[in-house]
Amino acid sequence: MRPIMRLILGLCALVAIMAGMGLALPGHVTVARSVVINAPESAIFPYLNDLHRFSDWSPWASRDPELAVTFSGPQQGKGAKVQWTSNKPSVGASSMEITESDPNRHIDLAVNFNGLDGTGYYDVAPSGSGSKITWGFGYDSGTSPLKRWKGLLLDRYVGAEYRDALAKLKDKIESERKPIAPSVAEQLGAALPNGTAPSGTAAPAPGTPAPAAEAPGAIPQAAPQPAQPTAPPAQTSSKRPRRP
Repeated sequence: MRPIMRLILGLCALVAIMAGMGLALPGHVTVARSVVINAPESAIFPYLNDLHRFSDWSPWASRDPELAVTFSGPQQGKGAKVQWTSNKPSVGASSMEITESDPNRHIDLAVNFNGLDGTGYYDVAPSGSGSKITWGFGYDSGTSPLKRWKGLLLDRYVGAEYRDALAKLKDKIESERKPIAPSVAEQLGAALPNGTAPSGTAAPAPGTPAPAAEAPGAIPQAAPQPAQPTAPPAQTSSKRPRRP
């Protein structure tokens, strides 16, 4: 048998083996990643339900600063849709649309990742003093061996994207909810009865009158000297002198 024929038969056998293994793989693939955010469900849900905010924590937007994003449908909730297109093959063209929205609890999505149609979801649940956010995606590969092999790699590819995006969302929400530390001047003013203090001077002790302000350029006045005691006036007699 010629070498070329052997090569062709070998390739055919390899394809048949790969197709058989592909049919043995699961027909439905699900990918999910979760993160706990130190915030209540009501503070997190608007970032998920309003797709205009998706660019703030999307893993694809950070990968391609020139990502073209378009929106359609309502501002948020059911019917809202976002589409993005990139010249980078690793980002490609994809879309998400909200199909159901249960406030502060759950969102269902219709998703297309580079031609791969599936369903996604956001799940929000209490977790200790914060909330647990789960972002999931799933699709049916049907009987196609190629799609089933694709699904085998989906967890590694999409799972990494979801993990990075949720970490970015966590940092964004928690940093925005941190209290702003008051300035030194505000702290000093809050400590005084009048609420303010002149710059560069120490605050007077409680109950001590504040010193009077001096005019600019005035010469310091010497301290007043104590008054000297005065001699009493001489006493005069009212009697007339005797005649000689």
